[in-house]
Amino acid sequence: MEHRLHTWPTRLLARPWLLAFVPINAASAGFGVVLPLLILVTLHSSWSVVALAATLFNSAVIGASLFWGYVTDRYPSRRNLLLVNYAGFALVFFALAEVRNTAALLALYTVVGLLAPAGANASNLLILEKFRTDERPAAFASFQEMAMLGSIAGLLIGFLWLAASLPLAPLVFVLSGLAAASVVAVLVGVAEAPRTVTTSTVVRHPESLLARLRHGAPFHLAVPFFPRLPSLDRRSFSRFRRWLAEEARHELPLILAATLLFNFSSNLFNISYTPYLYSVGIGAASIFLVNFANNFAQTLTFPFSGTLATREGPSRLVQQSTYVRSLGYLLTAGFTFVPLATVLAFGLNVFAFALLGGAIAFYSTASSLLLFRALEGRDAGRLIGLNSALGGLAAVGGAAVSGLLSVFGSFRLVFLVAALSLLASLPLWTAAQVASEKRRRIERLPVRPEEKGDTALRTSKTD
Repeated sequence: MEHRLHTWPTRLLARPWLLAFVPINAASAGFGVVLPLLILVTLHSSWSVVALAATLFNSAVIGASLFWGYVTDRYPSRRNLLLVNYAGFALVFFALAEVRNTAALLALYTVVGLLAPAGANASNLLILEKFRTDERPAAFASFQEMAMLGSIAGLLIGFLWLAASLPLAPLVFVLSGLAAASVVAVLVGVAEAPRTVTTSTVVRHPESLLARLRHGAPFHLAVPFFPRLPSLDRRSFSRFRRWLAEEARHELPLILAATLLFNFSSNLFNISYTPYLYSVGIGAASIFLVNFANNFAQTLTFPFSGTLATREGPSRLVQQSTYVRSLGYLLTAGFTFVPLATVLAFGLNVFAFALLGGAIAFYSTASSLLLFRALEGRDAGRLIGLNSALGGLAAVGGAAVSGLLSVFGSFRLVFLVAALSLLASLPLWTAAQVASEKRRRIERLPVRPEEKGDTALRTSKTD
């Protein structure tokens, strides 16, 4: 069976009710930049507090994902879960606008982490339930486009607000209003689906898997996905050892390890990046524009990533995009070696962060295709749970290391560590491709259209 990843819909909007996802993504994207600025500008705190906030947020997301995965499989109303998520965001954002101390801000940001997985689970399942199989690629592509357009709108709102010399804290009221607009849109425009599916169904569709695992620019992480709770009993260790023996010859452990390094490096970089921009004198409004460049580059390149992955091969594309993203990290580290005028620093960082945004679009598509290929015919639900658990640990680890380096290191060291961590994943992707080809030869599996680019690449190297 052929699985192609469609990242550009036949129409920009598969259904009008998908517009409900635009305001909430605008609110989330704006808040992703506002939060560190509130810490640095309004509360006059430090980079270490930004890292602590990210650590608490990511830790909350991991535990909450287990809870919301359990609730989603047992509570059929996707609409109500969306309302809980979006209304919760609206209330928490509103409260954050009045925060004047660090402890309250950290507590409220942790609540945001507790709420985040609810909407991610419900929105994906809602699309699976409301669209026919042949409509789902366009539906998920539209869903992703609405998320990207929303994030661009949220960053532009933040820029225009601060460029007009308006105070930062009231901007959070605007973001709260955007979240509330999605609440109204869901109430008015989204109806329940006539049937329900479980969260494990997500991993059977490459478009849904990509939408679920796609790098989340607003909160700088891929929200974990736990379709099943782990089974723990006396024989758990024996089962784990047996599983390790079975997986030793499979490409999946290599893919999981490479993804772990990617998530670690991304979170380490992203958490430290806004404090770095602020430290070199770039104003709050301009910081919104730097983030806009990243999201805009993602929006421009993402529609072509599926076609390119099919033509070049996902293994080749994932390595190329990893190289490019590493180059972006190294460029940013290079900026720290030379004192730069504020205007020049702004321009260079716009270029570097846009480069990172374009690379993440291609990486997300290619890595999701490789993961989907490795999961076929296996207990995909549990394996995606493992991948998500590792992603959550990488997010917490990146935040924790960022906090340590804020005390004992420097921004330069952060960016270099992020680049080296990402470059370390390249041999793992190469080994995963070799293991996949060997396994498919042994199992006599046919070569798919999207794998021809990888096969051609390896053949040319052999010749």
